[in-house]
Amino acid sequence: MGRLLSKESVREICVGTALLCCALALVCWPREIGAAVQSGLELCYNVILPSLFPFFILTSLVISLGLAGYLGRLLEPVMRPLFHVSGPCAAALALGFVGGYPVGARAALTLYENGQCTKTEAERLLAFCNNSGPAFILGVVGAGIFADSRVGLLLCLTHAAASVCVGLIFRFYRWGDRENRKQRSCPPIRAQRFAAAFTEAVKGALSSTLNICAFVVCFTVILRMGFLSGILPALAGLLGRLLAPLGFSRLWAERLLTGILEVSSGVWSLTGDGSLGGRLSMAAFMLGWAGISVHCQVLSFLGESGLNVRTYVGGKLLHGLISAALTALVFRLFPLEATVSSYLTRQVAGIAGTDFYTALTVSTAAAWVVFLLFFLAAALGIEKGRRNAGKRRSGVL
Repeated sequence: MGRLLSKESVREICVGTALLCCALALVCWPREIGAAVQSGLELCYNVILPSLFPFFILTSLVISLGLAGYLGRLLEPVMRPLFHVSGPCAAALALGFVGGYPVGARAALTLYENGQCTKTEAERLLAFCNNSGPAFILGVVGAGIFADSRVGLLLCLTHAAASVCVGLIFRFYRWGDRENRKQRSCPPIRAQRFAAAFTEAVKGALSSTLNICAFVVCFTVILRMGFLSGILPALAGLLGRLLAPLGFSRLWAERLLTGILEVSSGVWSLTGDGSLGGRLSMAAFMLGWAGISVHCQVLSFLGESGLNVRTYVGGKLLHGLISAALTALVFRLFPLEATVSSYLTRQVAGIAGTDFYTALTVSTAAAWVVFLLFFLAAALGIEKGRRNAGKRRSGVL
């Protein structure tokens, strides 16, 4: 099969057939697909644009103004032994945890382009710094889908722990390279003027956010066409038969396929039947894997950067598997009997009714808080550098 697909003529036939099927689907179901486009655009307007745009600006400013470099001086003794990366890489890790995907991947690429980390270090970062934001896990998944804030906390903790585990594993990636041996200390700090850095940050953030919105709408349509044409249900039935020894039914296989393609649709499919432990483990896998839609968003950033994409995909697959295993283990040790209370019902209604301006206000406030934390850490890094310089001068004298 691999040899057959390696032939250019066969690939062209497959691509042409797929495009023809998509064109037929547009003709057969124009209303349904139009509704899917509208749904994707509403998701972009109410969630994607207000939540990611401020964090993309923050990511660029933190690195361009040199705050990541000062933070690196402070955290070099932590990042180097644990993850075998330089101190400034802590900025990508922190932003990835707070801002959600694909903010972490964008931060790793920006660090690499600004010379704050090597190519190997950037590839290691891509494997574990592109994570789901706590707002999505605690609010949408925990309160909105499972109607239990304890579930959101459990998934958030296992998601973070799995990310750290992946980072510890990928510290051995290309261990003996010359590039690794060259850079043992923090790189020199390069800071732009605020006016230039802010202008570039806004333009880059807008471009990145529009790219993400395009992929979100595209995969919303692809999922809708898959269900309308019966392709996804047929694949789910085949996958269910293959995974039947593991206890998978057609419903579970359909959920898994949906989550593999798009994480938001995947976790929303878990609101139906099934054991709580099984739904939690699958939600953890989907959040760790992040979905092909998010991967396409990350690939749009990488472009011609030359970074190895296989480390990113391998890291996300490993993240999903470790998250699912940790969640299943914790759930066995501390079983949760989820109950839907009127308070959580109101909470779900509040999340569903969040408008653009509220989401933008919350996201901007969170971005400013993170920026101030980076500024404080940078100040500590500068003070530490001055003290070390003073000690060296005293030693010389």
